[in-house]
Amino acid sequence: MSALQLRRRESRGAPTGWPDSVHPVLQQVYAARGVLEPGQAEHRLARMLSPQLLGGMAQAVELLVEAIRDDWSILIAGDYDCDGASGTAVAVRGLRLLGAKRVDYAIPNRFAHGYGLSPAFVASLQPTPQLIVTVDNGVASVAGVAAAKARGIRVIVTDHHLPGERLPACDAMVNPNLTGDPFPSKVLAGVGVMFYLLLALRAKLYPSDHPDREDQEAAIHGRTVQKSRRPDLSGLLDLVALGTVADLVPLDFNNRVLVEAGLQRMRGGRACAGIAALVEAGKRSMATLCSTDLAFTVGPRLNAAGRLEDMRLGVACLLTDDVAQAHRYAGQLDAINRERRDLQASMVAEAELMVAGLGHVDAVGVALFEPSWHAGVVGLVASKLKERLHRPVIAFAPASEDDSNHLRGSARSIPGFHIRDALAAIDARQPGLIERFGGHAMAAGLSLKASDYPRFAAAFDAVARELIEPERLQAVLYTDGELPPGTATLVLARQLREAGPWGQAFPEPLFDNLFECASWKLMGGCHLRLQLRDPRDGAVHDAVMFNAYHGQPPPPRLRAAYELTINDWQGRESPRLLLRHIEPA
Repeated sequence: MSALQLRRRESRGAPTGWPDSVHPVLQQVYAARGVLEPGQAEHRLARMLSPQLLGGMAQAVELLVEAIRDDWSILIAGDYDCDGASGTAVAVRGLRLLGAKRVDYAIPNRFAHGYGLSPAFVASLQPTPQLIVTVDNGVASVAGVAAAKARGIRVIVTDHHLPGERLPACDAMVNPNLTGDPFPSKVLAGVGVMFYLLLALRAKLYPSDHPDREDQEAAIHGRTVQKSRRPDLSGLLDLVALGTVADLVPLDFNNRVLVEAGLQRMRGGRACAGIAALVEAGKRSMATLCSTDLAFTVGPRLNAAGRLEDMRLGVACLLTDDVAQAHRYAGQLDAINRERRDLQASMVAEAELMVAGLGHVDAVGVALFEPSWHAGVVGLVASKLKERLHRPVIAFAPASEDDSNHLRGSARSIPGFHIRDALAAIDARQPGLIERFGGHAMAAGLSLKASDYPRFAAAFDAVARELIEPERLQAVLYTDGELPPGTATLVLARQLREAGPWGQAFPEPLFDNLFECASWKLMGGCHLRLQLRDPRDGAVHDAVMFNAYHGQPPPPRLRAAYELTINDWQGRESPRLLLRHIEPA
Protein backbone atom coordinates (compact mmCIF):
# COMPACT_ATOMS: atom_id res chain seq x y z
CA MET A 1 0.00 0.00 0.00
CA SER A 2 1.02 3.65 -0.34
CA ALA A 3 2.93 5.39 2.45
CA LEU A 4 0.50 5.95 5.28
CA GLN A 5 0.88 7.12 8.83
CA LEU A 6 -1.13 5.31 11.50
CA ARG A 7 -2.27 7.51 14.37
CA ARG A 8 -4.51 6.66 17.25
CA ARG A 9 -7.54 8.67 18.16
CA GLU A 10 -7.50 10.22 21.58
CA SER A 11 -10.41 9.95 23.96
CA ARG A 12 -12.32 13.20 24.36
CA GLY A 13 -13.12 12.37 27.97
CA ALA A 14 -13.83 9.55 30.37
CA PRO A 15 -16.87 7.35 29.64
CA THR A 16 -19.39 7.45 32.48
CA GLY A 17 -22.68 5.81 33.30
CA TRP A 18 -22.58 2.99 30.77
CA PRO A 19 -24.31 -0.27 31.72
CA ASP A 20 -22.20 -3.41 32.02
CA SER A 21 -23.82 -4.78 28.85
CA VAL A 22 -21.98 -2.17 26.76
CA HIS A 23 -18.54 -3.57 25.95
CA PRO A 24 -15.64 -1.50 27.37
CA VAL A 25 -14.09 -1.35 23.88
CA LEU A 26 -17.27 0.22 22.51
CA GLN A 27 -17.26 2.71 25.39
CA GLN A 28 -13.74 3.78 24.38
CA VAL A 29 -14.73 3.97 20.71
CA TYR A 30 -17.61 6.26 21.65
CA ALA A 31 -15.38 8.40 23.88
CA ALA A 32 -12.96 8.98 20.99
CA ARG A 33 -15.93 10.45 19.08
CA GLY A 34 -17.10 12.66 21.93
CA VAL A 35 -19.90 10.35 23.10
CA LEU A 36 -19.21 10.03 26.82
CA GLU A 37 -22.49 8.84 28.34
CA PRO A 38 -25.45 6.71 27.23
CA GLY A 39 -27.78 9.63 26.53
CA GLN A 40 -25.46 10.85 23.76
CA ALA A 41 -25.89 7.51 21.98
CA GLU A 42 -29.68 7.39 22.25
CA HIS A 43 -30.75 8.35 18.76
CA ARG A 44 -34.42 8.89 19.53
CA LEU A 45 -36.60 11.12 17.37
CA ALA A 46 -37.65 12.96 20.51
CA ARG A 47 -34.14 14.47 20.53
CA MET A 48 -34.27 15.71 16.94
CA LEU A 49 -33.80 19.45 16.44
CA SER A 50 -37.01 21.42 15.93
CA PRO A 51 -37.97 22.48 12.38
CA GLN A 52 -38.86 25.92 13.73
CA LEU A 53 -35.17 26.62 14.29
CA LEU A 54 -34.53 26.73 10.54
CA GLY A 55 -34.53 30.20 9.05
CA GLY A 56 -36.91 31.00 6.17
CA MET A 57 -39.31 28.29 7.28
CA ALA A 58 -42.30 30.57 7.93
CA GLN A 59 -42.27 32.08 4.44
CA ALA A 60 -41.84 28.70 2.74
CA VAL A 61 -44.63 27.13 4.79
CA GLU A 62 -47.06 29.97 4.11
CA LEU A 63 -46.49 29.67 0.38
CA LEU A 64 -47.01 25.91 0.46
CA VAL A 65 -50.20 26.29 2.49
CA GLU A 66 -51.50 28.68 -0.17
CA ALA A 67 -50.46 26.30 -2.95
CA ILE A 68 -52.25 23.35 -1.35
CA ARG A 69 -55.36 25.38 -0.49
CA ASP A 70 -55.70 26.81 -4.01
CA ASP A 71 -54.67 23.62 -5.82
CA TRP A 72 -51.59 25.04 -7.56
CA SER A 73 -49.48 22.91 -9.83
CA ILE A 74 -46.26 22.24 -7.89
CA LEU A 75 -43.04 21.07 -9.52
CA ILE A 76 -40.24 19.57 -7.44
CA ALA A 77 -36.93 20.47 -9.10
CA GLY A 78 -34.42 17.91 -7.86
CA ASP A 79 -30.79 17.10 -8.45
CA TYR A 80 -29.10 14.23 -10.26
CA ASP A 81 -27.35 12.63 -7.29
CA CYS A 82 -28.68 10.29 -4.60
CA ASP A 83 -29.38 13.11 -2.14
CA GLY A 84 -31.32 14.98 -4.80
CA ALA A 85 -33.23 11.88 -5.93
CA SER A 86 -34.19 10.79 -2.43
CA GLY A 87 -35.07 14.39 -1.51
CA THR A 88 -37.28 14.65 -4.60
CA ALA A 89 -39.06 11.45 -3.60
CA VAL A 90 -39.52 12.77 -0.05
CA ALA A 91 -40.96 16.02 -1.41
CA VAL A 92 -43.41 14.34 -3.80
CA ARG A 93 -44.55 11.72 -1.30
CA GLY A 94 -44.73 14.19 1.59
CA LEU A 95 -46.65 16.93 -0.22
CA ARG A 96 -49.17 14.39 -1.49
CA LEU A 97 -49.64 13.11 2.06
CA LEU A 98 -50.25 16.69 3.19
CA GLY A 99 -52.97 17.32 0.63
CA ALA A 100 -51.26 18.61 -2.53
CA LYS A 101 -53.08 17.11 -5.50
CA ARG A 102 -50.98 18.36 -8.41
CA VAL A 103 -47.36 17.54 -7.61
CA ASP A 104 -44.86 16.51 -10.25
CA TYR A 105 -41.07 16.45 -10.44
CA ALA A 106 -38.30 17.13 -12.92
CA ILE A 107 -34.57 16.44 -12.78
CA PRO A 108 -32.14 18.45 -14.93
CA ASN A 109 -30.12 16.54 -17.46
CA ARG A 110 -26.48 16.94 -16.49
CA PHE A 111 -25.40 17.42 -20.11
CA ALA A 112 -28.31 19.41 -21.56
CA HIS A 113 -29.21 21.71 -18.65
CA GLY A 114 -26.16 21.84 -16.40
CA TYR A 115 -26.51 21.86 -12.63
CA GLY A 116 -29.53 22.96 -10.65
CA LEU A 117 -32.29 25.35 -11.56
CA SER A 118 -30.59 26.76 -14.65
CA PRO A 119 -32.29 28.96 -17.25
CA ALA A 120 -32.08 26.07 -19.74
CA PHE A 121 -33.82 23.78 -17.26
CA VAL A 122 -36.55 26.34 -16.57
CA ALA A 123 -37.09 26.81 -20.30
CA SER A 124 -37.64 23.05 -20.69
CA LEU A 125 -40.52 22.92 -18.20
CA GLN A 126 -43.78 22.21 -19.98
CA PRO A 127 -46.47 22.92 -18.94
CA THR A 128 -45.47 25.88 -16.80
CA PRO A 129 -45.93 25.10 -13.08
CA GLN A 130 -47.28 27.67 -10.67
CA LEU A 131 -44.73 26.84 -8.00
CA ILE A 132 -41.24 25.35 -8.15
CA VAL A 133 -39.72 23.83 -5.02
CA THR A 134 -36.05 23.01 -5.40
CA VAL A 135 -34.43 20.14 -3.51
CA ASP A 136 -30.68 19.95 -2.89
CA ASN A 137 -30.02 22.91 -5.21
CA GLY A 138 -30.98 26.50 -5.86
CA VAL A 139 -28.85 28.63 -3.56
CA ALA A 140 -26.57 29.46 -6.51
CA SER A 141 -29.36 29.61 -9.13
CA VAL A 142 -29.52 33.37 -9.51
CA ALA A 143 -30.17 33.29 -13.26
CA GLY A 144 -32.45 30.24 -13.09
CA VAL A 145 -34.71 31.74 -10.44
CA ALA A 146 -34.85 34.98 -12.44
CA ALA A 147 -35.90 32.98 -15.51
CA ALA A 148 -38.64 31.24 -13.51
CA LYS A 149 -39.91 34.51 -12.09
CA ALA A 150 -40.00 35.99 -15.58
CA ARG A 151 -42.43 33.20 -16.50
CA GLY A 152 -44.61 34.02 -13.51
CA ILE A 153 -43.51 31.00 -11.46
CA ARG A 154 -43.18 31.26 -7.69
CA VAL A 155 -40.01 29.64 -6.32
CA ILE A 156 -39.10 28.07 -2.97
CA VAL A 157 -35.44 27.09 -2.68
CA THR A 158 -34.50 24.28 -0.29
CA ASP A 159 -30.78 23.59 -0.27
CA HIS A 160 -27.82 22.89 1.99
CA HIS A 161 -24.93 24.09 -0.17
CA LEU A 162 -22.86 27.11 0.79
CA PRO A 163 -24.16 30.42 -0.60
CA GLY A 164 -22.20 32.63 -2.95
CA GLU A 165 -21.97 36.41 -2.89
CA ARG A 166 -25.45 36.76 -4.44
CA LEU A 167 -28.62 34.95 -3.49
CA PRO A 168 -31.41 34.24 -5.96
CA ALA A 169 -34.53 36.44 -5.72
CA CYS A 170 -36.80 33.53 -4.76
CA ASP A 171 -40.01 33.76 -2.75
CA ALA A 172 -38.61 31.75 0.14
CA MET A 173 -35.38 29.95 0.95
CA VAL A 174 -34.64 27.26 3.54
CA ASN A 175 -30.93 26.52 3.94
CA PRO A 176 -29.14 26.01 7.27
CA ASN A 177 -25.93 27.37 5.73
CA LEU A 178 -27.21 30.84 4.98
CA THR A 179 -25.33 33.53 6.86
CA GLY A 180 -26.94 34.04 10.24
CA ASP A 181 -29.27 31.06 10.04
CA PRO A 182 -29.97 29.93 13.63
CA PHE A 183 -30.28 26.19 12.95
CA PRO A 184 -27.66 24.52 15.21
CA SER A 185 -26.72 21.77 12.73
CA LYS A 186 -25.17 23.03 9.50
CA VAL A 187 -24.72 19.56 8.01
CA LEU A 188 -28.25 18.58 7.05
CA ALA A 189 -28.31 16.94 3.63
CA GLY A 190 -30.66 18.26 0.98
CA VAL A 191 -33.13 15.48 1.77
CA GLY A 192 -32.99 16.45 5.44
CA VAL A 193 -33.83 20.08 4.68
CA MET A 194 -36.84 18.93 2.64
CA PHE A 195 -38.00 16.59 5.41
CA TYR A 196 -37.79 19.43 7.93
CA LEU A 197 -39.88 21.67 5.65
CA LEU A 198 -42.57 18.98 5.49
CA LEU A 199 -42.59 18.67 9.29
CA ALA A 200 -43.08 22.43 9.63
CA LEU A 201 -45.79 22.40 6.96
CA ARG A 202 -47.64 19.61 8.77
CA ALA A 203 -47.48 21.55 12.04
CA LYS A 204 -49.05 24.55 10.27
CA LEU A 205 -51.77 22.51 8.57
CA TYR A 206 -52.67 20.60 11.75
CA PRO A 207 -52.18 23.12 14.56
CA SER A 208 -54.57 21.38 16.98
CA ASP A 209 -52.63 18.11 16.84
CA HIS A 210 -49.36 18.24 18.69
CA PRO A 211 -46.65 16.02 17.25
CA ASP A 212 -45.88 13.07 19.46
CA ARG A 213 -42.40 11.87 18.60
CA GLU A 214 -42.91 8.79 20.76
CA ASP A 215 -45.72 7.88 18.39
CA GLN A 216 -43.41 8.46 15.43
CA GLU A 217 -40.85 6.14 16.97
CA ALA A 218 -43.54 3.53 17.60
CA ALA A 219 -44.51 3.73 13.92
CA ILE A 220 -40.90 3.22 12.88
CA HIS A 221 -40.74 0.04 14.93
CA GLY A 222 -44.10 -1.21 13.70
CA ARG A 223 -45.94 -0.89 17.03
CA THR A 224 -49.65 -0.07 17.13
CA VAL A 225 -50.34 3.57 17.92
CA GLN A 226 -53.47 5.60 18.41
CA LYS A 227 -54.76 6.81 15.07
CA SER A 228 -54.55 10.53 14.38
CA ARG A 229 -55.73 12.62 11.51
CA ARG A 230 -52.20 13.98 11.19
CA PRO A 231 -50.46 12.44 8.16
CA ASP A 232 -47.62 10.18 9.29
CA LEU A 233 -44.34 11.44 7.82
CA SER A 234 -42.22 8.80 9.55
CA GLY A 235 -42.67 6.63 6.47
CA LEU A 236 -40.27 8.99 4.66
CA LEU A 237 -37.36 8.36 7.02
CA ASP A 238 -35.92 5.50 4.98
CA LEU A 239 -35.45 7.95 2.11
CA VAL A 240 -34.02 10.58 4.48
CA ALA A 241 -31.49 8.08 5.79
CA LEU A 242 -30.46 7.01 2.29
CA GLY A 243 -29.86 10.54 1.00
CA THR A 244 -28.06 11.65 4.16
CA VAL A 245 -25.59 8.76 4.13
CA ALA A 246 -25.05 8.79 0.36
CA ASP A 247 -24.25 12.52 0.31
CA LEU A 248 -21.39 11.98 2.79
CA VAL A 249 -22.48 14.84 5.04
CA PRO A 250 -21.02 14.64 8.56
CA LEU A 251 -23.11 12.44 10.83
CA ASP A 252 -23.53 14.80 13.75
CA PHE A 253 -26.03 13.82 16.44
CA ASN A 254 -29.05 15.18 14.57
CA ASN A 255 -28.14 13.38 11.36
CA ARG A 256 -27.51 10.17 13.30
CA VAL A 257 -31.01 10.45 14.73
CA LEU A 258 -32.47 10.71 11.22
CA VAL A 259 -30.31 7.91 9.80
CA GLU A 260 -30.95 5.52 12.69
CA ALA A 261 -34.71 6.07 12.43
CA GLY A 262 -34.59 5.27 8.72
CA LEU A 263 -32.42 2.19 9.24
CA GLN A 264 -34.82 0.90 11.88
CA ARG A 265 -37.67 1.14 9.41
CA MET A 266 -35.66 -0.72 6.78
CA ARG A 267 -34.54 -3.48 9.14
CA GLY A 268 -38.14 -3.89 10.22
CA GLY A 269 -39.26 -4.55 6.64
CA ARG A 270 -40.93 -1.15 6.17
CA ALA A 271 -38.66 0.34 3.49
CA CYS A 272 -40.29 1.69 0.35
CA ALA A 273 -40.42 -0.77 -2.52
CA GLY A 274 -37.59 0.93 -4.41
CA ILE A 275 -35.08 0.84 -1.56
CA ALA A 276 -35.97 -2.78 -0.83
CA ALA A 277 -35.39 -3.71 -4.48
CA LEU A 278 -32.06 -1.88 -4.59
CA VAL A 279 -30.89 -3.60 -1.40
CA GLU A 280 -31.78 -6.93 -2.96
CA ALA A 281 -29.98 -6.00 -6.19
CA GLY A 282 -26.88 -5.28 -4.10
CA LYS A 283 -27.17 -8.69 -2.38
CA ARG A 284 -27.46 -7.19 1.09
CA SER A 285 -29.66 -8.34 3.95
CA MET A 286 -32.44 -5.95 4.91
CA ALA A 287 -32.54 -7.39 8.43
CA THR A 288 -28.93 -6.37 9.15
CA LEU A 289 -28.72 -3.30 6.92
CA CYS A 290 -26.29 -0.61 8.09
CA SER A 291 -25.21 2.83 6.94
CA THR A 292 -22.25 1.35 5.06
CA ASP A 293 -24.66 -0.65 2.90
CA LEU A 294 -26.52 2.55 2.00
CA ALA A 295 -23.25 4.31 1.15
CA PHE A 296 -21.66 1.57 -0.96
CA THR A 297 -24.57 -0.51 -2.27
CA VAL A 298 -27.78 1.49 -2.64
CA GLY A 299 -26.36 4.98 -3.19
CA PRO A 300 -24.04 4.10 -6.10
CA ARG A 301 -26.84 2.35 -7.99
CA LEU A 302 -28.95 5.49 -7.83
CA ASN A 303 -26.04 7.82 -8.53
CA ALA A 304 -25.11 5.85 -11.66
CA ALA A 305 -28.35 6.93 -13.34
CA GLY A 306 -27.54 10.59 -12.79
CA ARG A 307 -23.96 10.13 -13.93
CA LEU A 308 -24.57 8.26 -17.17
CA GLU A 309 -28.23 8.58 -18.10
CA ASP A 310 -31.29 10.17 -16.47
CA MET A 311 -31.93 10.36 -12.72
CA ARG A 312 -35.67 10.34 -13.36
CA LEU A 313 -35.27 6.56 -13.43
CA GLY A 314 -33.87 6.66 -9.91
CA VAL A 315 -36.66 8.89 -8.63
CA ALA A 316 -39.26 6.66 -10.29
CA CYS A 317 -37.75 3.69 -8.44
CA LEU A 318 -38.08 5.51 -5.11
CA LEU A 319 -41.63 6.67 -5.80
CA THR A 320 -43.27 3.45 -6.97
CA ASP A 321 -45.23 1.31 -4.52
CA ASP A 322 -45.48 -1.53 -7.03
CA VAL A 323 -43.00 -4.21 -5.94
CA ALA A 324 -42.65 -5.74 -9.41
CA GLN A 325 -42.08 -2.33 -10.99
CA ALA A 326 -39.53 -1.47 -8.30
CA HIS A 327 -37.56 -4.62 -9.16
CA ARG A 328 -37.60 -3.70 -12.85
CA TYR A 329 -36.28 -0.22 -12.06
CA ALA A 330 -33.65 -1.65 -9.70
CA GLY A 331 -32.50 -4.08 -12.39
CA GLN A 332 -32.04 -1.20 -14.83
CA LEU A 333 -30.15 0.83 -12.24
CA ASP A 334 -27.95 -2.16 -11.43
CA ALA A 335 -27.05 -2.55 -15.11
CA ILE A 336 -26.22 1.16 -15.40
CA ASN A 337 -24.05 0.89 -12.31
CA ARG A 338 -22.06 -1.99 -13.81
CA GLU A 339 -21.47 0.17 -16.87
CA ARG A 340 -20.40 3.02 -14.60
CA ARG A 341 -17.90 0.78 -12.78
CA ASP A 342 -16.30 -0.32 -16.04
CA LEU A 343 -16.06 3.25 -17.30
CA GLN A 344 -14.68 4.45 -13.98
CA ALA A 345 -11.98 1.75 -13.94
CA SER A 346 -10.86 2.75 -17.42
CA MET A 347 -10.77 6.46 -16.60
CA VAL A 348 -8.93 5.93 -13.30
CA ALA A 349 -6.30 3.81 -15.07
CA GLU A 350 -5.81 6.60 -17.61
CA ALA A 351 -5.54 9.17 -14.82
CA GLU A 352 -2.92 7.11 -12.99
CA LEU A 353 -0.85 6.82 -16.17
CA MET A 354 -1.22 10.56 -16.66
CA VAL A 355 0.02 11.24 -13.14
CA ALA A 356 2.95 8.85 -13.51
CA GLY A 357 3.94 10.10 -16.97
CA LEU A 358 3.51 13.84 -16.56
CA GLY A 359 4.81 14.29 -13.04
CA HIS A 360 1.57 15.61 -11.57
CA VAL A 361 2.61 14.42 -8.12
CA ASP A 362 4.90 17.45 -8.04
CA ALA A 363 1.75 19.57 -8.00
CA VAL A 364 0.05 20.23 -4.68
CA GLY A 365 -3.28 21.01 -6.34
CA VAL A 366 -3.69 18.40 -9.09
CA ALA A 367 -5.82 19.12 -12.18
CA LEU A 368 -6.41 16.41 -14.80
CA PHE A 369 -8.14 16.57 -18.17
CA GLU A 370 -8.70 13.99 -20.89
CA PRO A 371 -10.95 14.80 -23.90
CA SER A 372 -12.40 11.26 -23.96
CA TRP A 373 -13.53 11.29 -20.32
CA HIS A 374 -17.21 11.25 -19.34
CA ALA A 375 -18.37 14.32 -17.40
CA GLY A 376 -20.61 12.20 -15.20
CA VAL A 377 -17.73 10.10 -13.84
CA VAL A 378 -14.95 12.66 -13.30
CA GLY A 379 -15.94 13.09 -9.65
CA LEU A 380 -15.16 9.43 -9.01
CA VAL A 381 -11.83 9.80 -10.80
CA ALA A 382 -10.98 12.81 -8.64
CA SER A 383 -11.92 10.86 -5.52
CA LYS A 384 -9.73 7.86 -6.39
CA LEU A 385 -6.73 10.01 -7.29
CA LYS A 386 -7.16 12.11 -4.16
CA GLU A 387 -6.98 8.92 -2.08
CA ARG A 388 -3.84 7.79 -3.86
CA LEU A 389 -1.97 11.11 -3.90
CA HIS A 390 -3.42 12.66 -0.75
CA ARG A 391 -3.68 15.94 -2.56
CA PRO A 392 -6.74 17.88 -3.71
CA VAL A 393 -7.68 16.74 -7.23
CA ILE A 394 -9.94 18.22 -9.90
CA ALA A 395 -10.78 16.03 -12.90
CA PHE A 396 -12.22 17.61 -16.04
CA ALA A 397 -14.12 16.33 -19.07
CA PRO A 398 -15.81 18.05 -22.02
CA ALA A 399 -19.14 19.54 -21.00
CA SER A 400 -20.97 17.27 -23.45
CA GLU A 401 -20.47 15.27 -26.61
CA ASP A 402 -21.55 18.33 -28.60
CA ASP A 403 -19.52 20.89 -26.65
CA SER A 404 -15.79 20.40 -26.42
CA ASN A 405 -15.17 24.11 -25.95
CA HIS A 406 -16.27 24.01 -22.34
CA LEU A 407 -15.16 21.74 -19.52
CA ARG A 408 -16.89 20.47 -16.43
CA GLY A 409 -14.76 19.65 -13.44
CA SER A 410 -15.36 17.79 -10.23
CA ALA A 411 -13.13 18.43 -7.22
CA ARG A 412 -12.28 16.36 -4.15
CA SER A 413 -10.20 17.68 -1.27
CA ILE A 414 -8.19 16.60 1.76
CA PRO A 415 -8.79 17.65 5.38
CA GLY A 416 -7.73 21.21 6.05
CA PHE A 417 -8.20 22.50 2.49
CA HIS A 418 -11.67 23.98 1.85
CA ILE A 419 -12.10 23.31 -1.85
CA ARG A 420 -15.01 25.66 -2.46
CA ASP A 421 -13.19 28.52 -0.71
CA ALA A 422 -10.13 27.75 -2.84
CA LEU A 423 -12.21 28.09 -6.00
CA ALA A 424 -13.65 31.35 -4.65
CA ALA A 425 -10.10 32.63 -4.11
CA ILE A 426 -9.17 31.80 -7.72
CA ASP A 427 -12.35 33.47 -8.92
CA ALA A 428 -11.54 36.62 -6.95
CA ARG A 429 -7.98 36.79 -8.26
CA GLN A 430 -8.78 35.97 -11.87
CA PRO A 431 -12.39 37.02 -12.54
CA GLY A 432 -13.96 35.20 -15.47
CA LEU A 433 -11.53 32.28 -15.42
CA ILE A 434 -14.15 30.05 -13.75
CA GLU A 435 -17.55 30.31 -15.37
CA ARG A 436 -19.45 28.73 -12.48
CA PHE A 437 -18.64 26.87 -9.27
CA GLY A 438 -20.20 25.65 -6.04
CA GLY A 439 -19.95 22.97 -3.39
CA HIS A 440 -18.65 22.11 0.07
CA ALA A 441 -15.40 21.95 1.98
CA MET A 442 -14.48 18.51 0.62
CA ALA A 443 -16.19 18.44 -2.80
CA ALA A 444 -17.10 20.97 -5.45
CA GLY A 445 -18.00 21.36 -9.09
CA LEU A 446 -17.06 23.97 -11.66
CA SER A 447 -17.09 24.82 -15.34
CA LEU A 448 -14.66 26.76 -17.53
CA LYS A 449 -13.59 27.27 -21.13
CA ALA A 450 -11.37 24.51 -22.52
CA SER A 451 -8.87 27.12 -23.69
CA ASP A 452 -8.53 28.33 -20.07
CA TYR A 453 -7.68 24.92 -18.63
CA PRO A 454 -3.86 25.42 -18.52
CA ARG A 455 -4.27 28.75 -16.76
CA PHE A 456 -6.72 27.28 -14.29
CA ALA A 457 -4.48 24.27 -13.54
CA ALA A 458 -1.62 26.63 -12.67
CA ALA A 459 -3.88 28.81 -10.53
CA PHE A 460 -5.24 25.80 -8.66
CA ASP A 461 -1.79 24.48 -7.88
CA ALA A 462 -0.70 27.94 -6.75
CA VAL A 463 -3.59 28.40 -4.30
CA ALA A 464 -3.10 24.86 -2.96
CA ARG A 465 0.61 25.51 -2.36
CA GLU A 466 -0.29 28.71 -0.58
CA LEU A 467 -2.96 27.25 1.71
CA ILE A 468 -1.85 23.67 2.43
CA GLU A 469 0.81 23.12 5.04
CA PRO A 470 3.33 20.45 3.93
CA GLU A 471 2.50 18.09 6.79
CA ARG A 472 -1.10 17.86 5.57
CA LEU A 473 0.14 16.13 2.40
CA GLN A 474 1.03 13.08 4.49
CA ALA A 475 -1.85 10.59 4.45
CA VAL A 476 -2.94 9.65 7.98
CA LEU A 477 -5.16 6.77 9.03
CA TYR A 478 -6.67 7.19 12.48
CA THR A 479 -7.38 4.08 14.54
CA ASP A 480 -8.96 3.28 17.88
CA GLY A 481 -5.81 1.53 19.05
CA GLU A 482 -5.24 -2.13 19.80
CA LEU A 483 -7.96 -4.60 20.60
CA PRO A 484 -7.03 -6.32 23.88
CA PRO A 485 -6.35 -10.07 23.70
CA GLY A 486 -9.48 -12.17 23.52
CA THR A 487 -11.85 -9.32 22.55
CA ALA A 488 -12.14 -9.94 18.78
CA THR A 489 -15.37 -11.82 19.41
CA LEU A 490 -18.74 -12.13 17.73
CA VAL A 491 -20.33 -10.37 20.72
CA LEU A 492 -18.18 -7.24 20.24
CA ALA A 493 -18.55 -7.39 16.44
CA ARG A 494 -22.33 -7.31 16.82
CA GLN A 495 -22.22 -4.43 19.28
CA LEU A 496 -19.98 -2.41 16.96
CA ARG A 497 -22.26 -3.07 13.98
CA GLU A 498 -25.37 -2.03 15.89
CA ALA A 499 -23.80 0.94 17.67
CA GLY A 500 -23.73 3.40 14.77
CA PRO A 501 -24.88 4.72 12.51
CA TRP A 502 -21.27 5.18 11.44
CA GLY A 503 -20.29 7.48 8.61
CA GLN A 504 -18.70 10.78 7.71
CA ALA A 505 -17.18 12.51 10.79
CA PHE A 506 -18.39 9.58 12.95
CA PRO A 507 -16.14 6.90 11.50
CA GLU A 508 -16.56 3.18 11.78
CA PRO A 509 -14.33 1.69 14.51
CA LEU A 510 -10.86 0.85 13.20
CA PHE A 511 -8.25 -0.98 15.27
CA ASP A 512 -4.57 -1.73 14.78
CA ASN A 513 -2.57 -4.67 16.11
CA LEU A 514 0.65 -6.57 15.48
CA PHE A 515 0.11 -10.01 13.94
CA GLU A 516 2.03 -12.96 12.55
CA CYS A 517 0.83 -14.15 9.15
CA ALA A 518 0.05 -17.84 9.77
CA SER A 519 -1.20 -18.43 6.20
CA TRP A 520 -2.65 -16.65 3.22
CA LYS A 521 -4.20 -17.37 -0.17
CA LEU A 522 -5.60 -15.49 -3.14
CA MET A 523 -9.28 -14.92 -3.79
CA GLY A 524 -10.41 -13.77 -7.21
CA GLY A 525 -6.88 -12.98 -8.34
CA CYS A 526 -6.43 -9.77 -6.35
CA HIS A 527 -7.95 -10.27 -2.88
CA LEU A 528 -6.21 -11.79 0.15
CA ARG A 529 -7.63 -14.23 2.66
CA LEU A 530 -5.36 -14.60 5.68
CA GLN A 531 -4.99 -16.34 8.99
CA LEU A 532 -3.41 -13.89 11.44
CA ARG A 533 -1.96 -15.01 14.76
CA ASP A 534 -1.99 -12.66 17.75
CA PRO A 535 1.48 -13.08 19.36
CA ARG A 536 0.11 -12.07 22.76
CA ASP A 537 -2.11 -15.12 23.22
CA GLY A 538 -1.61 -17.23 20.09
CA ALA A 539 -5.21 -16.78 18.95
CA VAL A 540 -5.66 -17.08 15.16
CA HIS A 541 -8.13 -14.79 13.40
CA ASP A 542 -9.72 -14.99 9.96
CA ALA A 543 -8.99 -11.89 7.91
CA VAL A 544 -9.64 -10.59 4.42
CA MET A 545 -8.23 -7.69 2.41
CA PHE A 546 -9.67 -6.63 -0.92
CA ASN A 547 -7.67 -5.45 -3.95
CA ALA A 548 -4.47 -5.95 -1.96
CA TYR A 549 -2.41 -8.44 -3.97
CA HIS A 550 0.17 -6.87 -6.28
CA GLY A 551 2.45 -9.84 -6.84
CA GLN A 552 4.07 -9.93 -3.40
CA PRO A 553 3.05 -12.05 -0.40
CA PRO A 554 2.06 -10.30 2.82
CA PRO A 555 4.94 -9.84 5.30
CA PRO A 556 5.43 -12.62 7.90
CA ARG A 557 5.03 -10.07 10.71
CA LEU A 558 2.80 -7.12 10.11
CA ARG A 559 0.85 -4.31 11.67
CA ALA A 560 -2.71 -4.22 10.39
CA ALA A 561 -5.41 -1.58 10.63
CA TYR A 562 -8.74 -3.37 10.50
CA GLU A 563 -12.45 -3.38 11.21
CA LEU A 564 -13.95 -6.13 13.34
CA THR A 565 -16.79 -7.40 11.15
CA ILE A 566 -19.15 -10.36 10.89
CA ASN A 567 -18.76 -13.02 8.23
CA ASP A 568 -22.14 -14.59 7.46
CA TRP A 569 -21.53 -17.83 5.57
CA GLN A 570 -24.50 -20.11 4.91
CA GLY A 571 -26.31 -18.73 7.93
CA ARG A 572 -23.34 -19.17 10.28
CA GLU A 573 -21.88 -15.99 11.73
CA SER A 574 -18.27 -15.62 12.82
CA PRO A 575 -15.96 -12.65 13.56
CA ARG A 576 -13.61 -11.58 10.78
CA LEU A 577 -10.99 -8.87 10.45
CA LEU A 578 -11.50 -6.62 7.43
CA LEU A 579 -8.02 -5.23 6.77
CA ARG A 580 -7.73 -1.64 5.58
CA HIS A 581 -3.94 -1.27 5.73
CA ILE A 582 -0.96 -3.52 6.39
CA GLU A 583 2.72 -2.74 6.80
CA PRO A 584 5.77 -4.80 7.81
CA ALA A 585 6.41 -4.92 11.53
